[in-house]
Amino acid sequence: MTTFVDRVELHVAAGNGGHGCASVHREKFKPLGGPDGGNGGRGGDVTLVVDQSVTTLLEYHHSPHRKATNGQPGAGDNRSGKDGQDLVLPVPDGTVVLDKQGNVLADLVGEGTTYIAGQGGRGGLGNAALASARRKAPGFALLGVPGESADIVLELKTVADVALVGYPSAGKSSLISVLSAAKPKIADYPFTTLVPNLGVVTAGSTVYTIADVPGLIPGASQGKGLGLEFLRHVERCSVLVHVLDTATLESDRDPVSDLDIIEEELKQYGGLDDRPRIVVLNKIDIPDGQDLADMIRPELEERGYQVFEVSAVARTGLKELSFALAGIVAESRAAKPKEEATRIVIRPKAVDDAGFTVTFDEANEVYRVRGEKPERWIRQTDFNNDEAVGYLADRLNRLGVEDALMKAGARTGDGVAIGPEENAVVFDWEPTMMAGAEMLGRRGEDHRLEAPRPAAQRRRDRDAERDEAEQEFKEFGPF
Repeated sequence: MTTFVDRVELHVAAGNGGHGCASVHREKFKPLGGPDGGNGGRGGDVTLVVDQSVTTLLEYHHSPHRKATNGQPGAGDNRSGKDGQDLVLPVPDGTVVLDKQGNVLADLVGEGTTYIAGQGGRGGLGNAALASARRKAPGFALLGVPGESADIVLELKTVADVALVGYPSAGKSSLISVLSAAKPKIADYPFTTLVPNLGVVTAGSTVYTIADVPGLIPGASQGKGLGLEFLRHVERCSVLVHVLDTATLESDRDPVSDLDIIEEELKQYGGLDDRPRIVVLNKIDIPDGQDLADMIRPELEERGYQVFEVSAVARTGLKELSFALAGIVAESRAAKPKEEATRIVIRPKAVDDAGFTVTFDEANEVYRVRGEKPERWIRQTDFNNDEAVGYLADRLNRLGVEDALMKAGARTGDGVAIGPEENAVVFDWEPTMMAGAEMLGRRGEDHRLEAPRPAAQRRRDRDAERDEAEQEFKEFGPF
């Protein structure tokens, strides 16, 4: 049964925002007391969080579909809906988040590091929040925005200071078992190590981690043997230790050729040329092993390698090796730049950034409007409600969409699509059209509860209209 998984495909879905409520306050002798519909709740986020107690992605291998809860709809009497509960997914330290195309989205290293894999949808505003001096009693509310969905890939890359590399049965597991308290599986046949093993080593005042990972064979960089499953786990190490078997029983192998083959595989994989190397000649407790070590050591030192002769069984040469590794790890840590305090980076929008684009789609013969705000507003609109459609038209006009369509050459009756091709809302464009039922005057304006206004009141209402957009932003954020 599989107990270790270091690569999974995860399907996440954030919670949808709750719909706003369209309600009118009613009480005795006052049947139309004004709008009192509450706002919908925000959908829950899906967040990945590094947890040191988690060491494998096995849980997500068995259940790859994860969804946060939806926000609750608003209700009358100005009652807002409850926000959806965020879904927190613990992942091991060293988890890399990628999209389906292999692009890195996040590299999660360090306890508590977080990444929002799916943003919850915002809740729709109720008609109480939509009321204004011009729109006394809106007969509509905004719909909640659907939460983000994503298919992501999680890859675990072991976070270790030292990586032991070498052929199967070179003695890596035995070495880590005597250098640390780790207890990996040890046997006298190849590929006994099928998953990475981590151990903690203390040498003087330096404490570092050492990883024993599955053995390499020729062609590993192309996926042969345990191939890429192994090489992924050495990317973060500070030093590579070549463990060479000086007592191999295979006639077509020798320690020097083993070293050359492993180095070629590391070169083909890429990204590891700058890591310092140490060579460990293992199994010198065997007479032939000591003789072979004495024979090849001068050649390895001529190549510039620092060479150590050890025996995991007899426990000889281990102290010198552990302190040498501690020195390299300490130098590597000192060379790394110190972590800076978190900075808030402000990137103001360009002066000429309208927030949307208008292009002509010749294949479908429509003018296509793309932008975060127009597409979100489309999802928030109930197209079965004429007032809601009129309110949408007002928002698009304020944003400048109508002017942009005119500049792009759109004429009355031309098709306009808002959103991506596979999920767009298409309509025939009528510039400055009056939306809604005949009883509606200007778009999104309801006169059912209004009496004729004196001139002074009309002037005050016109002044209020100028500040409406700014006031809505201050109270409820950007729509």
